[in-house]
Amino acid sequence: MKLRLHFVVDPMGWLCISMVFGIWLYNTFFIPKLVLLPHYNEGHIPWAIVVCYYIASALCVLALFRASTADPGRLPVDPHIPHSEREHWELCNKCNLMRPKRSHHCSRCGHCVRRMDHHCPWINNCVGEDNHWLFLQLCFYAQVLSLFTLVLDFCQYYYFQPLTELDQEKFTTRHELALLRVSALMGVVMFGGMSSLFYTQITGILSDMTTIEKMAQFTNEIYGVKKSWQWALAEVCGTRWKLLWLLPLRSRQPLQAGYHFRTHV
Repeated sequence: MKLRLHFVVDPMGWLCISMVFGIWLYNTFFIPKLVLLPHYNEGHIPWAIVVCYYIASALCVLALFRASTADPGRLPVDPHIPHSEREHWELCNKCNLMRPKRSHHCSRCGHCVRRMDHHCPWINNCVGEDNHWLFLQLCFYAQVLSLFTLVLDFCQYYYFQPLTELDQEKFTTRHELALLRVSALMGVVMFGGMSSLFYTQITGILSDMTTIEKMAQFTNEIYGVKKSWQWALAEVCGTRWKLLWLLPLRSRQPLQAGYHFRTHV
């Protein structure tokens, strides 16, 4: 498995992704320390819940790392264009390079990206043909981790039995309420935002429309057979094996299929 790293030099993007990583780090550190591990040590919760939380946390940060460092589909300076596909290419009026139709020039990154959906500052990278599946994974695992965190914050005060072994001098014990309130606020914001974004991305994939195409008001006419939801997601994820759609540590291989192009109004 060969994973190429792709970095975008953008201070604003670095700030945004640092904020996302900080939220992940906060909840990954304080939730186990305040809730999971103390209640597990006293036998209030099974080990499976602790393991599931750490798995969700690990998958979330792996998806964040892969989505932010994976090549979104940047076009080379001198692309090789097969003769049979030349009619599906066009000239970019910003960088004067040939590109496949449905590609877009990112003004933030300064190059064209195949089937670009949008530029996301929160991962400091474009979302394009080669990393769209990783962005979907990030949205999904961020929802899972945020919801998991909110449930644990709620159970800490309304369901779990009181802890008997507490060190009142510890910082986390003295400021437990404030720390959990911050965690709950982050959970609500992240779950709401990621749920909305995930829904938008899924509907776009199933309708075969990128975010840029929606904003540019492309037509809804599709040339060829309309794709099923299984094929639409398989094409984005690069595999027909549904279990692999959820694994961030793999490479994507484009599926062989017929062309489906849109035209301008």
